Amino acid sequence: MSPSSQFQGAQDKIRINDLELILPLQSGSQWPADETRMAVLQPVLLTFSIGWDTRKAARDDDLSHSIDYATLTSKLEKKLQRDDPYDTLDDVAGAIVQPKASLFCAKLSIAYTSSLVHGQWRMSTVRHTIHDLICPIVIGVNPHERQARQETSTTITIETNDLEHSALAGRIVVKHIFESIYHSEYLTLEALASYIAKYVLSVVSNGTAPAKVSVSTSKPHALSKAASAEVVIYREASDYQEQEPEDVSNQVDSSPSVIPAATVGSTHTAVLALGTNLGDRFHNIEYAVRLLEIPGEVLHEVHPHEEDGSSMILKVIDTSFLYETEPMYVTDQPKFINGACVVETNLSPLTLLRLVKAIETIVGRIPSIRNGPRALDLDIIFYDTLIYDTRPTRKRQSLDNLEGQLLIPHPRIAERLFVLRPLNDMIPEFVHPALKKSVKTLLQQLDDQPDADKMRKAIPFPLLPLSSEDTSPYPSIPPVPRTGAYWTFTSSPPVPPKDFRTQIMATLNTTPDSFSDGSTHNTLSTGLEYVRSAVSAGASIIDIGGYSTRPGAKFVSVEEEIDRVVPYVKAIRAGETHKDVLISVDTFRPEVAEAAVAAGANCINDVYAFTGKDSFEQGHGEEAKAQADSVMQEMKRIARQYATPVVLMHSRGDAGSHKDYSAYNYAGADNAVIEGIRSELGAKVSKIVRGEGAVRRWSIIIDPGVGFSKTVEGNSQILRNADRVTADQLIGEGETRQHNPLAKFPQLIGVSRKSFLGSILAQNEGGRETAPKERDWATAAGVSCAIQQGAVAVRVHNVEGLRDVVKVADALWRTQ
Repeated sequence: MSPSSQFQGAQDKIRINDLELILPLQSGSQWPADETRMAVLQPVLLTFSIGWDTRKAARDDDLSHSIDYATLTSKLEKKLQRDDPYDTLDDVAGAIVQPKASLFCAKLSIAYTSSLVHGQWRMSTVRHTIHDLICPIVIGVNPHERQARQETSTTITIETNDLEHSALAGRIVVKHIFESIYHSEYLTLEALASYIAKYVLSVVSNGTAPAKVSVSTSKPHALSKAASAEVVIYREASDYQEQEPEDVSNQVDSSPSVIPAATVGSTHTAVLALGTNLGDRFHNIEYAVRLLEIPGEVLHEVHPHEEDGSSMILKVIDTSFLYETEPMYVTDQPKFINGACVVETNLSPLTLLRLVKAIETIVGRIPSIRNGPRALDLDIIFYDTLIYDTRPTRKRQSLDNLEGQLLIPHPRIAERLFVLRPLNDMIPEFVHPALKKSVKTLLQQLDDQPDADKMRKAIPFPLLPLSSEDTSPYPSIPPVPRTGAYWTFTSSPPVPPKDFRTQIMATLNTTPDSFSDGSTHNTLSTGLEYVRSAVSAGASIIDIGGYSTRPGAKFVSVEEEIDRVVPYVKAIRAGETHKDVLISVDTFRPEVAEAAVAAGANCINDVYAFTGKDSFEQGHGEEAKAQADSVMQEMKRIARQYATPVVLMHSRGDAGSHKDYSAYNYAGADNAVIEGIRSELGAKVSKIVRGEGAVRRWSIIIDPGVGFSKTVEGNSQILRNADRVTADQLIGEGETRQHNPLAKFPQLIGVSRKSFLGSILAQNEGGRETAPKERDWATAAGVSCAIQQGAVAVRVHNVEGLRDVVKVADALWRTQ
């Protein structure tokens, strides 16, 4: 219902002009509300036009043949007033709303056309108009027009009869249209207008809803003696149904038809690459990933004149391993740390580009030489299956003019190991939309190159406890700890380089009932003496436990476990020597983990892999699952907040029970336990590293759980074939067939003094019974086997006695 509408069978009109109402609207205001879903009271000017045959009223001057304007106005006002807010302008049927749509255009308007059919009004079309969108761009044929931006003014009218899908989030659409125009670079207004029409049609229709668009684009300052030069065009989606070339293997082209959903709030999947070689590299990476998840705050800080970003959504749902990488292109610079992440977002590609550039600036990137050192490099690699290039067609012959432009997919993926390896950790089967090859295939083509061995995986450990310098300028994200230390390794096999050494985790049990050393180190003085001895002997991390996991161990309350662990952590951090040694807390309780980490522990070692002890004891009912989920969410939160590595062990509840793995005999009798670990622990790890609130993949260490719910032969099977636990292969059978979820994760293996070693020593003629402390020689055999199988770390009690075993095993199995 609009003064510009045409009605079937009625040329005369009765019109109520500019009826001013104050209505609660969710959108359409110049400045959106501060709180999510909070409506804003806004002035609405309503012009109501009715097709009416006025001839009878004119002939007889009889009011009964006319319309009671006052009654109509009163009823209309009463009908529109309500407590519930209107979501969009479209919800105010028949309204023309004219506040400012955004900072970029003069106003938004919406008009409906209705007809009186059999005594009922029926809407037939809806028309949205964006008035006078002002945008400075590079446009024109004269040389001076190519050197600076000049102002353009665009009015866009969108008409559709698909009333079911006609809603348009005006403020968001205007913003994305502005971005698309801003990054264009055309010689003629005709080309610009056509580009805008094509883009807008894709935004509105998303390939389904029929729509017509008119675009008028002008250059107000093009002519000295005229107000402007203007082009007006009318287009439908059918005008842009061009045949795509069959061979797109080497093309990167602009395809607006795949962009639309980004502008109407739908969720998209994007892949980002991260790199840094200046400053605290691991801190830079973690800070960048946290900033990604608060896009509205970041963009508002960098561009405070723009609208509030409360509607912007970005969630990091997967991360790769981190890699220490030799520099490429410019080799005379520090080593890089490289990684990648997968995000879900409603941001358009251009807004996402602005976000990553803003984050680079916040983290500390400054201008440098091309491919030179930088505090942060954050690149958009993929955005759904979009093929997109903001450069003019004539400038796409080389990759030397990418500054300020956006190309999706990233044009140099196929030549960069430091991008492909992180991508392969997360999305190996994803097919490059232009090259038509999977990530895994692209990686295989580079893995046999001479430089393929110049990347090592890295596990960073935070410097804890947090100091007064560790603060966050954003209330939405906690402070990012600085880096205390990091380990590097390569997947097993191939064997690591000569300078690799297996990390030794020393076991400090502060319990009176540990199976091996109960009551030995359960005082501060004896515990600290053990720490000094272990570190001097070569231990790189101390694992402190306050609750024994041996079968039949006594229950320990949360408070008592904290009292058994935290004083040792604080005493080590306050000590004169070895105060910087890495500390792991051996616990399955979130409360204990957080208390220890806050006191200075750098790592969490959980024998139940974030699912809690009680969940196993209660079976697999709904209550047990809910409890396990609750524990997992809390443990994930703690690991993310403090950026701590976590050791996730395979177990089945009580260490002495649940030893039957016959369900996995389909993998072969000598591989059933390995298959069980891959399946059961893999399911937990997948929940931990994927989805919203996930722990970074680079923070995960796998423990196959030697001695926990395995027979003597099962434990031996692990030590003989531990490399299969994290092998890059398919597991499962039939419909459960899947990629091994534990593929390529680092392993920590603990065999020290375990009871299965005592069982082996007692076997056959000449066998003997042994106490745990008598099994260090047997432990040496297990440790050597673990190193041969590619373990990154081994957990032992007697560091001084086993350091030589580790050193010799490294020399035998790890050198090239």
